[in-house]
Amino acid sequence: MKPYYWESHHGNFGDDLNLWLWDALLPGLREVHPEVLLVGVGTVLNPTLLPSGIRKLVIGSGYGYGTPPDVSDSAEWDVRCVRGPLTAEKLGLSPEMGIIDPAVMVTRMPEFQNLTKRYKKTFVPHWESAEFGIWKDVCEPAGLTYLDPRGEAKSVITAIAQSEMIVAESMHGAILADAFRVPWVAVSTSRLINSFKWNDWAQTVGAEYRPRYVPVSTRAEAGYKQSRFWGVRIPPGEPQPVADVIPTEPAGVATLSPPASQGSRLKTVAKQMLAAPSMLALWQASRAEPQLSPDGRLEERQARFQAVIDTVRRDYL
Repeated sequence: MKPYYWESHHGNFGDDLNLWLWDALLPGLREVHPEVLLVGVGTVLNPTLLPSGIRKLVIGSGYGYGTPPDVSDSAEWDVRCVRGPLTAEKLGLSPEMGIIDPAVMVTRMPEFQNLTKRYKKTFVPHWESAEFGIWKDVCEPAGLTYLDPRGEAKSVITAIAQSEMIVAESMHGAILADAFRVPWVAVSTSRLINSFKWNDWAQTVGAEYRPRYVPVSTRAEAGYKQSRFWGVRIPPGEPQPVADVIPTEPAGVATLSPPASQGSRLKTVAKQMLAAPSMLALWQASRAEPQLSPDGRLEERQARFQAVIDTVRRDYL
């Protein structure tokens, strides 16, 4: 059985964790039932993404884009649970089948337990923001650690667990923070954000999705997100200015690098000045009252999800 996940050229830890999570939850799964596709973590319940003509075992996936799939054909679909009640409703399932995002189960893996805190406040942007913005340079003067969601999944998840607070534009940044009992604040750099999937997850743990708005950090980011930069709407598809191109470290956390030249340092300062509204809003978000799901709610959902895993093990392994 092969786990399906949305694979991107840039990487995204919330999707990439499918590469190893299912081996921990269902050891030996890959060696059985090659005719079945396991559909796990991700907003991938979309007939455009998922192949037809192959049996799909759905464990915790979510809907959020396009047309919901018709899962009524039992020969092609074996839906054990989905991410939340909103996905369940879209698919015509009972609300009880909307249990939790499977990513929360990483907290039960030994390698993610008893981790020492290393970071005070950490910002986890959406991968689109990381791709087109200069958020590492925005985080520095705002007093936050920058965590690139495109980094290696285990490294990103470890850094989330080692933080004392998370400011999350990445939904899985908030999901993992809450799972590790790290207080979190949701933010958004786009007013067009898909709130459906956030609310789908939040309802399962009794949290609220109330994002604070943070302006985009560059013209390139504004153009991609069809938003404004310093009050000016940037046309989509506008060529990316050279000044907006900033290299990022794959692992996402701070790494040693050679001293910057005076010219490059001046460029960085200039970009930080242009990103001043982003910096201020992010600083304010990092000082807002964070939230956590109610005590006991997460454990109850994890237990329900584990019960589903047990039925899959019984039926497939």
